[in-house]
Amino acid sequence: MSSNPVAETVASLMPRARTELGELVAFKSVADFDQFPKSESEGAANWVADALRAEGFQDVALLDTPDGTQSVYGCLPGPEGAKTVLLYAHYDVQPPLDEAAWTTPPFELTERDGRWYGRGAADCKGGVIMHLLALRALKANGGIPVHIKVIAEGSEEQGTGGLERYAEEHPELLAADTIVIGDTGNFRVGLPTVTSTLRGMTLVRVQIDTLEGNLHSGQFGGAAPDALAALIRVLDSLRAKDGSTTVDGLAAHATWDGLSYDEEQFRQDAKVLDGVELIGSETVADRVWARPAVTVLGIDCPPVVGATPSVQAAARALVSLRVPPGVDATEATKLLQSHLEAHTPWGARVRTEQIGQGQPFSADTTSPAYTAMADAMAIAYPGQEMQYAGQGGSIPLCNTLAALYPQAEILLIGLSEPEAQIHAVNESVSPEELERLSVTEALFLQNYAGN
Repeated sequence: MSSNPVAETVASLMPRARTELGELVAFKSVADFDQFPKSESEGAANWVADALRAEGFQDVALLDTPDGTQSVYGCLPGPEGAKTVLLYAHYDVQPPLDEAAWTTPPFELTERDGRWYGRGAADCKGGVIMHLLALRALKANGGIPVHIKVIAEGSEEQGTGGLERYAEEHPELLAADTIVIGDTGNFRVGLPTVTSTLRGMTLVRVQIDTLEGNLHSGQFGGAAPDALAALIRVLDSLRAKDGSTTVDGLAAHATWDGLSYDEEQFRQDAKVLDGVELIGSETVADRVWARPAVTVLGIDCPPVVGATPSVQAAARALVSLRVPPGVDATEATKLLQSHLEAHTPWGARVRTEQIGQGQPFSADTTSPAYTAMADAMAIAYPGQEMQYAGQGGSIPLCNTLAALYPQAEILLIGLSEPEAQIHAVNESVSPEELERLSVTEALFLQNYAGN
C-alpha cells in the first residue's frame, strides 16, 4: 500500500484490531436462542456498545427489535452542515455447524497461514472492526469529516427482520445521505469490489402427511403412501435435469453483464470435488447473481442410525429460494408455495409456511458516493480499479433502507471474499483485506465529505 497518513495509522492499529476481533469472536452470538444462550448475543451487543462509547459516540443504545434481539446504535457528530453517513455491520453469526470439523475452535480467533480463523471473523464481526479502524484513523488525521451513525444488527443471519421492522417504526433513526453496508466482500483477495446487486431470499417450510402413524414396511409397504417419498418427489421437482432451479411461473433466464466469473475459479472457490459437474447453464455469474436458486436447507425424517423398517407418516423440509434482482420476493414466495403444493403426489396432505423473506437489491452505481469510493480504493489498492460484482446472498435491510430513504446512496463492501468461507467451517478473514478496506472506508469518508 502506498505511503499515506491514513494507511500508516491503520497499519499501526492492526495489533489492537486483532485483539478486539478476538474478543468479539469469543461471543457465541447466534441469534437462535433455542440453540445458543441469549446472553452470548447480549454480551456481543454490549461489547459493540462499549466500543462506540469509547470512541466518543453519543446516544449509544441497545435497540430491542421486534424479533427479540438487539441492534446497537450510536452517532458521532461531525462538522456543522456536514453530510451524514450510516455505517452498518452485524454482530450475530451463523452456527458453527460441526465444531469437530474446525481445525481450531470456532469461537477462538486463531492465526494460521496468514489468516485469522473464527466464526464471524469475516461475516460480520470483522465489519464492526473495519468501521472502528476507519474512524480511529480519521480521528488521528484531521478528525471525522461527516456525521457518522453506526448500526450493528443482532439477527441478520436469521432473516427474522427485527431491525427492518424497527427502522420502519423509527424512520428518522437511520436517515443518512449515504449508507455503507459492510457485509459483502471483494470478488477476490486484493481486487477492490463493490457489490451492486443482491439476490433476495425466502424461506418456506413444507410439511407432508399421509398416515395417522408410521406403519411396518413389510406389512404395509407398497400400497401405504410414504410421506418421506412424497417429500422427495416434491423437492426433486424444484430442479431441472441440469440442476437449474425450476419453480413454476418464476423467471429463470436473466443474464449478468458485469464482472465475469471464471468457471474453473468458481470450482476452486466452491471446493467442488473432482469429476462433479456444476449445476445450471450459461455463465457462472448468470447462475449465482442473476437467477433464482433453490436450496433444501434441512429435512425432518428418521436418521440412518436407529432407523426402523417403517413407512413414514409425516416428513417436512425447509426450503430456501434466492430471488434475483427484478423479481418481487413476495410473489416468488407465492410461486414457490404453489409449486410445492401442486407437485405433491398421491393426494398427500401438504402445508407450506413462509418463515422468512428479504427483497433483492440493486444499487445506483452512477452516484457521487461511488466516485468517492472508486478514488479511495485506487489508493488503498494501488494499481487496481474498483470492480462491480453481484452477490448471491441477501441483506434484507438494504431494501428497507432504500425504501425509507430513497435519496440515500447505498454502497456495499466488506470482508467476505471467497477464501473467507463464510457460513462454512473454518471461516476466516484476511488481515490484509481488513487493513486495506479500513483504509478504503476512511479515505472514502474524506472524499465524500469534500464532494
